[in-house]
Amino acid sequence: MSTYVYGIARAGQDLPDTLEGVGEPPLPVRTVRGGKLVALVSDAPAELRAKRRDLLAHQRVVIQAGGTGPVLPLRFGGVSPDDDTVTSVLERRQERYLERLAELEGKDEFNVKASHEEEAVLFDVIGADPELRALHQANRAAGGGTHEQKLAFGERVARAVSAQEREDAALVERTLRPYAAALRHGPEGTGWLANLSFLVARERREQFLAAVRHLHEEHERLRVQVTGPLPSYSFADAD
Repeated sequence: MSTYVYGIARAGQDLPDTLEGVGEPPLPVRTVRGGKLVALVSDAPAELRAKRRDLLAHQRVVIQAGGTGPVLPLRFGGVSPDDDTVTSVLERRQERYLERLAELEGKDEFNVKASHEEEAVLFDVIGADPELRALHQANRAAGGGTHEQKLAFGERVARAVSAQEREDAALVERTLRPYAAALRHGPEGTGWLANLSFLVARERREQFLAAVRHLHEEHERLRVQVTGPLPSYSFADAD
């Protein structure tokens, strides 16, 4: 039977005795050892799909195992042919995995997504540009202006907002980076001007979160959403 893999830990780590993994009913989680490492595994379900139940089960195993020490989390859906193959991989990549575990010791991932409050950013970009402000006032005085004037004004505003998004993305990164041990840029998405994952030492967690709050307090146009602490998926590099 195929083996489903949740994550990798040091062999000496005191892991929970009972963990329930993916599947319906949930399959029991066990460990497979290879050298100085263990993999948290279960039998793979006959049909593995990214259902909410199984996604949460995978996440729960990684979080509970990480309560006693660092865990290299695998993304959902990691299936190996069998336990022997898992052992072989652990032995072959032992040094790399041990290095990554050492780097993750005492740290958690926080994901930060930033976007703009539309009304606030429009107010800021128009107010900061004398020409845009003059055009805005002229169009209002003319009852909104002609179609061409409205179009030209809208294009200039759009360019100004895009420039402000780039500036604020750099601001978010520059403000939060000093409080993190590492940073990863996430995929770009509609509606976000920044999607960043930070690896934060637990003793710096409150400083990091205070810096996130400070961003919004100092810049009302910014909406900053922080999620965490999370397993360090973005920093595992577990291949």
